[in-house]
Amino acid sequence: MNAGGAFGGSRGARPAPPEKGIFPLDHLHECDLEKKEYISCLKSSGHQSEKCRHLSKKYLECRMQRNLMAKQDLSELGFREDSEADSFKKEQG
Repeated sequence: MNAGGAFGGSRGARPAPPEKGIFPLDHLHECDLEKKEYISCLKSSGHQSEKCRHLSKKYLECRMQRNLMAKQDLSELGFREDSEADSFKKEQG
């Protein structure tokens, strides 16, 4: 049996970057503060994520700055500029 096995091993295949939604764990705890702030907000708000949205954005920005996820425009992740969000709420409301 070959040492490479069925799972890639020494076949020379280069690792591919993770798909969206799958990202490296924060083993060095670089974004722990942002994560803890967000989770604390969720708990205190009765798990109403909209009230903690600003902290979610802060956490994602931290991950992008430290290359723990691909850099991406936050508008592609559902975050809008404040003026856009206000007008969206008025339209929905």
